[in-house]
Amino acid sequence: MKWKILIFGLLPLLALSVQAGAEELNAEKIVNKANLAAYDAGDDGRAEVTMTITDSQGRERLRRFILLRKNKKVGGEQLFYVYFKKPSDVRKMVFMVHKHLDRDDDRWLYLPALDLVKRIAAADKRTSFVGSNYLYEDVSGRGVNADTHELVATDDEYYVVKNIPKNPGEVEFSSYTVWIDKNTFIPMKTEYLDKNNIKYRIVEALEVREIDGHPTVTVSKATDLDSGSSTLSKFTSIKYDIGLKDNIFTERYLRRPPREVRK
Repeated sequence: MKWKILIFGLLPLLALSVQAGAEELNAEKIVNKANLAAYDAGDDGRAEVTMTITDSQGRERLRRFILLRKNKKVGGEQLFYVYFKKPSDVRKMVFMVHKHLDRDDDRWLYLPALDLVKRIAAADKRTSFVGSNYLYEDVSGRGVNADTHELVATDDEYYVVKNIPKNPGEVEFSSYTVWIDKNTFIPMKTEYLDKNNIKYRIVEALEVREIDGHPTVTVSKATDLDSGSSTLSKFTSIKYDIGLKDNIFTERYLRRPPREVRK
């Protein structure tokens, strides 16, 4: 999901109005609250992630990594660091993101087998994340200003928000719809439509637990309806407010991982 998913909730973003105390919620406010719930819990955080990638014939592959995240400012710029532990062909690989609000995110990939640091272009953010059904953009989330948002339905459980890209030529989808929990504002399901308005991709939060006072996605799943493949992500050893330093999220630590991921 482009929603800070997922991975920390790995999942994408999100006119009727409702009353929440003294605050009237419209589509924009709901999207912003969902964005904060999915990606901004605490000042920083750490999680261990196991991805199980299953193809259409039921064959499985595993990916295990450590995810670090630090907020520069609540609702503002963020830093992400992903360190791969298994399997052997991706061990010690690092994916790092500096997420911005007013321009494209900066993304780096360190390939230890080649001792190569590669910048990931903005055009590549909608490609597969290490062979899984998640995309690079899913890891750190899609910018809230990249789409227009419309609240298309609401019931006792969910706000249902339809999102249309402002620059449709930059993405493979025509729109996506998000079901957002009314109590926690966690995005629980996202469905993507292709350029022919046919549903082709689903990202779901299968389990949400409260950790350190924050509703947190602990199990999520991304499914490709065209290929029949899917990826299940499980988040464990989740901790918030652990005092991560800014210098962890620099090119220096692509080749020399910090102790926070070597534990």
